Amino acid sequence: MNDARVDERDQAESDGIALPAHVAGSGSLDRLVDTARDYARASASENTLKAYAKDWAHFARWCRMKGSEPLPPSPEMIGLYLADLASGSGPSPALSGSTIDRRLSGLAWNYAQRGFTLDRKNRHIATVLAGIKRKHARPPVQKEAILAEDIVAMVCTLCYDLRGLRDRAILLLGYAGSLRRSEILNLDVHKDDTPESGGWIEIYEKGALLTLNAKTGWRDVEIGRGSKDQTCPVHAVEQWLHFAKIDFGPVFVGTSRDGKRASETRLNDKHVARLIKRTVLDARIRSELPEKERLALFSGHSLRAGLASSAEVDERYVQKQLVHASIEMTRRYQRRRDRFRVNLTKAAGL
Repeated sequence: MNDARVDERDQAESDGIALPAHVAGSGSLDRLVDTARDYARASASENTLKAYAKDWAHFARWCRMKGSEPLPPSPEMIGLYLADLASGSGPSPALSGSTIDRRLSGLAWNYAQRGFTLDRKNRHIATVLAGIKRKHARPPVQKEAILAEDIVAMVCTLCYDLRGLRDRAILLLGYAGSLRRSEILNLDVHKDDTPESGGWIEIYEKGALLTLNAKTGWRDVEIGRGSKDQTCPVHAVEQWLHFAKIDFGPVFVGTSRDGKRASETRLNDKHVARLIKRTVLDARIRSELPEKERLALFSGHSLRAGLASSAEVDERYVQKQLVHASIEMTRRYQRRRDRFRVNLTKAAGL
């Protein structure tokens, strides 16, 4: 209980934006401080901020259990903390190198909010982290890709009531646009419809244009119409908006209990993950596996990997759609591709 209260206090104090000590406060300046804090909180996504808060709470609790304090940053203690995470010597299981790296990023962010700089290149941190990655390195765990035949089978399990129209549009749009869960559900019908908008959609004769405020900045995503209405993402969105009578605000909202009316409340991004898992089971995808294993294989990320694996086009177009900085990252998403399409052995004359 005491730890929980201390963690809440630490989180409240992490809004490190305040008036300088030598400046007298006023109503207008105080309001600007609040505004600056709002902008600072908007610098990262809500899910990222939640993860960073959990990272800090875990590290602060670990320090106090060891008789130390998290502030100011101690490279020696942080190195020991990383070693503890990797060895699994405590009650929690050992973490992978990539997870530990992300935890360290969370600590660096939290220290920055409190006015400190965490030197990740300090030998007590850098050498321990390098040793962890070298000793415990293993291939990354990837979610199963949802392929074209899979997504068709999944949407066929949905009814044609209002809720089914909405979920069909979510799956097809997310798949064809290779979108993240938040990018799907933060869409508005028009620009600036809601304060929390993450972008908007414009529908044309040849397809739909999504303007997204993503983690890499504003970008456009073009989604062409499909070969038939049953699997066309643009048609699915049009049907949903028409029958739900939505012409303003969030594109994807909840429905009434009887499924006959659309509400005004934007769906939570967890809805996408639940929808994928439910339709994967209903479509009997990978039915040779036990249900628990099938559920663990698929997530919201399966939509992005699915498009990358199924689209038979030049890799640079897939890279552009997924907004990857390198073709190597795009290839991680391509679960099914001809790795030997370009044969350099024969090209070299062997």
